Amino acid sequence: MTIVPKVTDVRIIPVAGYDSMLLTLSGAHYPYFTRNIVIISDDSGNKGIAEIHGGDPIKEQLEAYKPFILGRPISEYRSILNDIKKHLGYLNKNKGQGIQELDISNLQYVVHAEAAIECALLDLYGKFLNLPICDLIGEGRQRDKVEFLGYLFYIADSKKTNLPYLTNDDDSDEWGKIRRKETLSVQGIVAQAKAAQKRYGFKCFKLKGGVLPGEEEMKAVVALHEEFPKARINLDPNGAWSLNEAIQLTRKYGEALTYAEDPCGPENGFSGREVLSYYKNATNKPVATNMVATDWKQLYPALNMKSVDIVLADPHFWGIEGSLRVASILNDWNLTWGSHSNNHFDITLALYAQVAAAAPGNITPIDTHFIWQDGQQLCDNALAIKDGYITIPKRPGLGIEINEEKLAAAHELYEKLEFHGRDDAKAMQYLIDDWKFDPKKPTLVR
Repeated sequence: MTIVPKVTDVRIIPVAGYDSMLLTLSGAHYPYFTRNIVIISDDSGNKGIAEIHGGDPIKEQLEAYKPFILGRPISEYRSILNDIKKHLGYLNKNKGQGIQELDISNLQYVVHAEAAIECALLDLYGKFLNLPICDLIGEGRQRDKVEFLGYLFYIADSKKTNLPYLTNDDDSDEWGKIRRKETLSVQGIVAQAKAAQKRYGFKCFKLKGGVLPGEEEMKAVVALHEEFPKARINLDPNGAWSLNEAIQLTRKYGEALTYAEDPCGPENGFSGREVLSYYKNATNKPVATNMVATDWKQLYPALNMKSVDIVLADPHFWGIEGSLRVASILNDWNLTWGSHSNNHFDITLALYAQVAAAAPGNITPIDTHFIWQDGQQLCDNALAIKDGYITIPKRPGLGIEINEEKLAAAHELYEKLEFHGRDDAKAMQYLIDDWKFDPKKPTLVR
C-alpha cells in the first residue's frame, strides 16, 4: 500500500526583485517589485513551491492558512482549499469593483492568495505521482508547448530620478541593453520588439498603452504590424480611452490590431462590461479583458452581454482550477482563454505554462512580464522561452526546484525596502509634480 506524504512545514518568504521604469496608466514601475513565495514540505522530503503577488496583506493571509495545511496528506489539496475558503473566505469579498478602473491599490483584493497554496500542493502532488502539473489539473494536458507573447512597454528615463533603477545589468545582447533605456517613440517600440524577438523568438506582441495620446499608441501598433505582418498585435490601454475615442481610433487604425484589450472602461454610469459591449457593436473588433471579468459574478454579465471574446483568467485571480473552468466555458462557447500577467519571477512563469498547457480550445498567446526580470531566476532548471514557446518539461510538478541561495538573496533585498506594496505614483512624481492616477487620463497626457 502506497502511503501518501503529509505536510510537515509551510514557509512564507517575501521577496523582491528589480524592475525597469515601465510606464502604465497607473504610473511608473518602481525600481523594485515584491512577491510572496510559498514553500510547502512533506514527510517524503519533497518541497512544493509557489509564487504570488507581494504586499503585507497577502502575506498575512498566507500565514493564516497554515493551520489548515499542516499535517494533512497532500492528496487532500482540494479539501484543504475548501476548508480555507469556508473558514477564512476571500480577501476580496467586499471589493466587487475589482480593477475595472485600474485602481492599483485594489489589486490585492482581486488576487486570491490561496492560489499559491493550491500551486505548492499541486507541485508536491505531481512529484508524488511523477507527473507534470498540467497532467493533473482541469481536463488534463491539451498541448506540449505553450506560446507566449512579447510584452512591450513605454519606458521613462530613470536618470531623471534619484531612485536605484538597474542600468547595464545585462549587455549580452540588444534586449538586455534596451529594456532599461527610455522608450517613448514609435521607432523605440519597434526596436524593443525586434530585440525581444531576437532573444525569445516571439511571434506575437502586446503593447501596454494608457501612457501617450491614443493616436500615438495606435501609430506604434501600425508600425509593429508593418514590421511583423504575420504577428498578432494587441494594445492594452487599461480602459483609459473613452468609448468614442476607442471607436474612432479603431476605425482609423484597427486593421493593424488583432484584438483590443480593455480599450475603454466605465463611464457615464455604465460599467466596463456595458461599454465594451457598445464598443464591439460599433467596431466588430475582438475584445480581451483582465479588468471587467475577474470573478464569477462579473464573468456572467460580461459573457451575457457579449462584451468580450478573450478572458485573461490569471490563475492568481481565479485559482488554478477556477482559471481552467473559465477556459472550459469559453471553449464551449467558441470564445478564447488567455492569462494576464504582472511582474513575476520564474515560479509564476512555470505555473502559467502548466496551466496554459491544460487549457482546452484555441488559447491566445500568454502574457508574461518575465522578460523584464530575466536574469533574476529563483529556481534551478528554470523554464525558458524559445522560438516564442515554452515546452513543458518531463520533470514532475512545476518542473523546477527552488534555489535556496537565490531565494535568500531576494528575501534580503525585500528586507531592505521600506515599502512592500504597490504604488506606481511615487516614481511618476519625479517626472511630473503632484502626478496622480486618473483612470481616464493617460499617464503622460497631463
